[in-house]
Amino acid sequence: MPFYHTLGAIIPKRHTQYRKPNGDLYNEQVFGTIGFDGMSSILYHVHPPTMVTSIGDPVDVTPEVAIENNITARMLNGFAVEPKDDYLESRVPILTNSDVTLHLAAPRKSLRDYFYKNSDADELIFVHEGSGTLRTMFGNIVFEAGDYLLIPRGVIYQIDFDSEQNRHFITESFVPIYTPKRYRNWFGQLLEHSPYCERDFKLPSELETHDELGEFAMQIKKQGMIHRLVYASHPFDVVGWDGYNFPYGFSIHNFEPITGRVHQPPPVHQTFETSAFVVCSFCPRMYDYHPLAIPAPYNHSNIDSDEVLYYVDGDFMSRKHVERGYVSLHPAGIPHGPHPGTYEGSIGKKETKELAVMVDTFKPLKVTRQALDLDDGTYYQSWLK
Repeated sequence: MPFYHTLGAIIPKRHTQYRKPNGDLYNEQVFGTIGFDGMSSILYHVHPPTMVTSIGDPVDVTPEVAIENNITARMLNGFAVEPKDDYLESRVPILTNSDVTLHLAAPRKSLRDYFYKNSDADELIFVHEGSGTLRTMFGNIVFEAGDYLLIPRGVIYQIDFDSEQNRHFITESFVPIYTPKRYRNWFGQLLEHSPYCERDFKLPSELETHDELGEFAMQIKKQGMIHRLVYASHPFDVVGWDGYNFPYGFSIHNFEPITGRVHQPPPVHQTFETSAFVVCSFCPRMYDYHPLAIPAPYNHSNIDSDEVLYYVDGDFMSRKHVERGYVSLHPAGIPHGPHPGTYEGSIGKKETKELAVMVDTFKPLKVTRQALDLDDGTYYQSWLK
């Protein structure tokens, strides 16, 4: 995220001696991206963050692809994913390509038995149901339903849930996730026309500093495998840090929709961007106010991207028979648009209460075996009159 944050105790000059009360040195760590050219933070650990005592056999979690080349529009029942106790085992990959994997998850239990680090990908977790605390080496973030949690690759974390009722839509990105550059000036500050600003972010707080040696189970995802390591020191032993590379939260309810006299295209809903896909938030808003406006979206061709829409809440004006937690896939190659009757039926309506998350990918998405189990098999015919 292109702005500065700091937490805990740091020293005036980086890469210089920072000593503990007993005279020993704290252990400095540069946590950066894109080599040493991207955003980075500097952390100070009580113990070296490098002490590994054992490495177990890896477990393959590569998504099992059922359909490599897909042109079928699909509707998946996301709430048909069964809850599971284990945090990682609860993740169900549904769509994937070389840039991104989309997961549905319904974890019941807090992630406390081990620490987790995704060294392959940034994780953007949309919290559909549930609340709790994301605990990281950078501090804690309290979250609730409607929050996006952006966890950069390499961040070590655990999660405490307030209950067993949790539903997540997870975007696992193998390219960095940023705020859209058109919302920022050349210094990185969000501009006046941006649909949100820095005040809206939930930043890490309550830095935990555990001065503990022992056996600490760590699961690290790398190249589609979960590697199980044991560390000799507690991963949350940071006494202070500063920089630009850290996890944060953002509530979809703080996105301020951009409207117009006639129907606005999906880019006005953009919330995050990467070089390979965009993430958009469809939020309650006033409809178009031209006297001859048609609020329903026009038919449009998916020429350059696959479109995925995760339905969160409200009345989805352009779709019929859509429930909370459903996921639609409109693949590149064929146009799509409002269902029969909804185009004409939208005329005269003043507002929408819909809430949804959209991911548009520039490479085609492959359909997993688990996705087929959630597919109704008839959605592609739903535009027939």
